[in-house]
Amino acid sequence: MSRTRTRWRLGLTATALLVASAVLPAPANAEDVADYAITVNPAAKGAKIDDTMYGVFFEDINRAADGGLYAELVQNRSFEYSTADNGSYTPLTSWGTTGTARTVDDEGRLNARNRTYLALDGGSTVTNSGYNTGISVESGKAYDFSVWARADARAPLTVTLHDADGALAEARQVTARGGWAKYRAKFTATRTSTAGRLTVAAGGPVALDMISLLPRDTYKGHGLREDLARKIADLRPGFVRFPGGCLVNTGSMAGYDEASGYERRRSYQWKDTVGPVEQRATNSNFWGYNQSYGLGYYEYFQFSEDVGAMPLPVVPALVTGCGQNRAVDDEALLQRHIQDTLDLIEFANGPVTSEWGGKRAAMGHPRSFHLTHLEVGNEENLPTEFFARFTKFRAAIEAEYPDITVISNSGPDDSGSTFDTAWQLNRDADVAMVDEHYYNSPQWFLQNNDRYDSYDRNGPKVFLGEYASLGNTFKNALSEAAFMTGLERNADVVKLASYAPLLANEDYVQWRPDLIWFNNHASWGSADYAVQKLFMTNVGDRVVPSSATGTPSASGPISGAVGLSTWATTAAYDDVRVTGADGTALLTDDFSGDSSRWTHTGTGSWSVQDGQYVQSDEAATNTMVEAGDPAWHDYDLHVKATKKSGSEGFLVAFGVKDTGNYYWWNLGGWNNTTSAVEQAVDGGKSTLVSRAGSIETGRAYDIDIKVRGRQVTLLLDGQEWGSFTDDKPAEPFRQVVTRDAKSGDLIVKVVNAQAVDARTAIDLGGAKVGRKAAVTTLQAAPDAVNTETSTAVAPVKSTFEGVADTFTYTFPANSVTFLRIGKR
Repeated sequence: MSRTRTRWRLGLTATALLVASAVLPAPANAEDVADYAITVNPAAKGAKIDDTMYGVFFEDINRAADGGLYAELVQNRSFEYSTADNGSYTPLTSWGTTGTARTVDDEGRLNARNRTYLALDGGSTVTNSGYNTGISVESGKAYDFSVWARADARAPLTVTLHDADGALAEARQVTARGGWAKYRAKFTATRTSTAGRLTVAAGGPVALDMISLLPRDTYKGHGLREDLARKIADLRPGFVRFPGGCLVNTGSMAGYDEASGYERRRSYQWKDTVGPVEQRATNSNFWGYNQSYGLGYYEYFQFSEDVGAMPLPVVPALVTGCGQNRAVDDEALLQRHIQDTLDLIEFANGPVTSEWGGKRAAMGHPRSFHLTHLEVGNEENLPTEFFARFTKFRAAIEAEYPDITVISNSGPDDSGSTFDTAWQLNRDADVAMVDEHYYNSPQWFLQNNDRYDSYDRNGPKVFLGEYASLGNTFKNALSEAAFMTGLERNADVVKLASYAPLLANEDYVQWRPDLIWFNNHASWGSADYAVQKLFMTNVGDRVVPSSATGTPSASGPISGAVGLSTWATTAAYDDVRVTGADGTALLTDDFSGDSSRWTHTGTGSWSVQDGQYVQSDEAATNTMVEAGDPAWHDYDLHVKATKKSGSEGFLVAFGVKDTGNYYWWNLGGWNNTTSAVEQAVDGGKSTLVSRAGSIETGRAYDIDIKVRGRQVTLLLDGQEWGSFTDDKPAEPFRQVVTRDAKSGDLIVKVVNAQAVDARTAIDLGGAKVGRKAAVTTLQAAPDAVNTETSTAVAPVKSTFEGVADTFTYTFPANSVTFLRIGKR
């Protein structure tokens, strides 16, 4: 949608325009206004919206758990960091030592699952640097220290909390003697610091493990960081999906035990994460660090209860995802995981007299956690293999717990062959609910508000478990808000939805965008958080059918230059030809000379070698070179491409406007498992068409791309691979109306994701409402972001007193506005 300042007149009567001039002052520049109309039908019955419609998805990514929601201040407290987690790690990562100190892995350990400990001689010290800039403490607050220690003779331990300016609290002493035992002390901070260090000094030979410092004040006293937990609770989530995500179903499916050689790179298995914290397993996190499991299944259930949300755990289905794409063929192991899942339900819901219900009670929660939904698998890219295993899980669960809703999934993307196959399998098997995931550009979200309008009302329900526009600016949040009006309109199909990911420590980021950002002392909600909170705290109980006029969109043909690129591969290109639709040669390059026609806009290393254009840096990603005129349209592109080495294939671009706006055919992407056409808009990518397939190393492929208007046809070695038409408008004006049964309020929710105000005639269809509306508005520049020190996107509340059966309201440019209209 063009953002030029154009005035549209759409469906407004002369009466409506008179109302507009009477109720609101005319804008300073009439050309800065677009005219719309919303018609509400209060007599019609729309979809019921469940209390659990919107929730949150917690995955331990971006240090969301250790160093994040889990309140532990000591990093690597049990000396379990390993190169299995990250190539730079050692058991002493984040620790500094003086004197004689060594990490030990022998039979003298604390227990079989806590395999490494620290041995100190008298006069030696060990100091922990915490997360981010250090250990963060606040003046006057209490902190609980604990350590497990073993000493053959009396070994005094002096514990200090300090920073570069000196002590942060009075030193404490504990004395270790005998076998492994837990020792405790309490600190009260005498001043505030974000750069603290915790030091333990040994007065004699001693073994140490599980060195811990926890703030006394945690969310509801349950060990979670107060500010982060509070921000999540303020969303009023209907559910909490946990623990992932890619870490659920990647790595080995074996246990953390002697039989597996204490395998570190494992899928997330819930029994590893319950019981006394010093007896829990450790694991290599898929996202490149260690996860301690101090935040485990019991804590997830407890947190869900604390925020009033439905717990929704995800268990592995023995098919690895997230680029690993392996199906585990081990029936005994499969049956063990199925039994583990049955035991999980017993742990959550079983009576205290049951084995696992008793373990829950022993941890401090005799009451049931009221588990009703459980998801098997996450983003598997092998739909047939996944579904064969899923059905075995579902059969076992339904046989023993018929009231549990068992959720399946549709793979890692919003479309394509995996998505289509998975959905067909789910429909044929009458699965109750299917989890969809997608991360796309703002344009995709503006184009796909109607995605669920055509879904089968009698088929499986949708759980939108992961979605986000690729960025954290207000532009991204606006596009998500526009999309969410479509989720609510289709609340009879979309039963659950959660933005993802939830948390990101600003110094340990593996993925963007993210909902809530933090460091070791502060947290802040993104622009997306402001939108999610507005929707999640003003849901309503039922949709009130409504309609709105649209925005005209005039699209010209796909136009742009051409490009070549690679992603974690080396590749050679040759015989590039671009020919106009009338046969005119626009570009011909066989690289018999130099590469002067090409502009290098990405990373990597390009050079002409033996009559080919070669990108030779295997580690580089997004190595784009481009040639031609951004005004080119209606042309044929031919290129010969050969993968030379690396983990993926190659990319051929067309319609290249600049470094953030283009199309490319990604052949052999996603670890050489899938080929797809992606569109980049302002740097955010969306998949337009995809198919499973791989690219062979050393083989020359003939690639042809025919661009005609908005229609594109793609041929691989002379055979049509696929085609698409990119002509869907990105509608910037979206709305939905719901009713709150408790208050009787009519809630009119309007998104205006364009650079002009939207003067809108609203017809309430005779609804019995009062004259006042409580207004909440989010408005900011499209590129506005929230930071630790600046909240550019925040709700503004006001009152509008001009409500009538028909009235006009001007929704500001780049805004989300909720009008809560009370009943008469």
